[in-house]
Amino acid sequence: MEDSTAINNEHEQLVNRQADHTGILNPRGPYLKWIAVFFMCFLSFGSYYCYDNPAGLQDVMKDDLKISSTTFTSFYSWYSWPNVVLAAVGGILIDKWLGVARGATVFCAFILVGQVIFGLGGYWRLIWLMNVGRFIFGIGGESLSSAQNAYAVSWFFGKQLNFVFGLQLSFARVGSLVNMNTIHRIYDSLGSDLTGPHRIGTTLLIAVSTCFISLACALILWSLDNRRKKVVQEDNPPDPNDEFHIKDIRHFSASLYCVFIICVFYYVAIFPFIAAAQLLFESKYNLSPAWSNACNSLVYLMSAILSPFLGYVVDLTGRNLFWLMGSITTTIIAHALLAFLFVHPVVPLVLMGISYSILAASLWPMVAFLVPKKMLGTAYGFMQSIQNLGLAVMNIFTGLILDSYGYFMLEIFFIICLEVALLAAAFLYVYNSVKKGMLNDSPTVRRAKQAEVEGKTDTTINNVVDSPLSPDGGYDNYSNA
Repeated sequence: MEDSTAINNEHEQLVNRQADHTGILNPRGPYLKWIAVFFMCFLSFGSYYCYDNPAGLQDVMKDDLKISSTTFTSFYSWYSWPNVVLAAVGGILIDKWLGVARGATVFCAFILVGQVIFGLGGYWRLIWLMNVGRFIFGIGGESLSSAQNAYAVSWFFGKQLNFVFGLQLSFARVGSLVNMNTIHRIYDSLGSDLTGPHRIGTTLLIAVSTCFISLACALILWSLDNRRKKVVQEDNPPDPNDEFHIKDIRHFSASLYCVFIICVFYYVAIFPFIAAAQLLFESKYNLSPAWSNACNSLVYLMSAILSPFLGYVVDLTGRNLFWLMGSITTTIIAHALLAFLFVHPVVPLVLMGISYSILAASLWPMVAFLVPKKMLGTAYGFMQSIQNLGLAVMNIFTGLILDSYGYFMLEIFFIICLEVALLAAAFLYVYNSVKKGMLNDSPTVRRAKQAEVEGKTDTTINNVVDSPLSPDGGYDNYSNA
């Protein structure tokens, strides 16, 4: 009798569980994660659109606000400086206290408030207030990227991860692409009664609308992620040993720090270049401001088109490190063409867009193979922090080099940074080979190693710290991802 009652209760729980999650919103079904991907992709749309507002308005912003190249590039430095520390703090907050969903919503609120202040500073021609706005905007922007990456890994770890990272990058760059092709037109379309700083400020305040898109996506994702986590907790009750502790940071592997170095020295040759390139195209190639902005948006256009497909290719082939080194080499060639030849800028920018897409699809997912899942937010936060330290410093150097030596020396500087990134990638390849890590394995070999890690249930973070296999427990949901 008792056995019959227990069976009936278990059957009733199973029926109730299925009834709670039906249709396309069933977390156990194949559809919900792709609905979530849609909102993940647009989560950072407002952040990327507003981040590059200065680049799209470079000529008129310098004229209307009466500022130098150094002051102009400082808008990017003020974005980056807080994230030297706060992106890592944001990652820890995600792992330890806020969680991914709540953290993403809070960080979207920061970018919205920061953009409003930036626009008001431009309207009143208060450079210090514009810097404060970029500072607040930066607090949310990079931490939001960490939350977005953590979302991708939690929903897709082990399956289609490179593809989803590529898709996220694609849609994020849609924000930058739309900015490059619309923000100057918004400025031009404003009435003649608005001039100088008032025109700049109004344009920046109109861009605030894109931040509301990001905030709406964060709220919807919060609801969808609650449904997913409910099922995960039902199927896999949480293990107290999986709780994140801040002291676990000391176990970051040498491979992870090498990934950080590559990230810094590669991206300093992309973002500062795009921020300052409009005047290069106007002066060296005699292009109009409209055509200069169109050329400047090519990197983002190529990324928006190619990133999902290249991510899928990396998923099929593996060999992330080969893709990584190839993308850095191609970017060096692109900058060399801009520095030494008068080839039309479309050629090097298309090369740069392709290589940029390959690097993003191969570099960022590697973090998921180097840390356990409980530390993903922190690892991505540290990666964003170190990247922003490099960007903050390099944006200052970019302005100084432009004001003192011009674009040729700036291109030489970018090439040197890329060569450092290439050396770091070569070292990571050797180190990964010596440690028999999975970063450059084929998918078949990688799955075998993942299964081996899953089988070592007594493995802790301490005894795999020096190995690129160091997800230590990070693959426990691989088969259900």
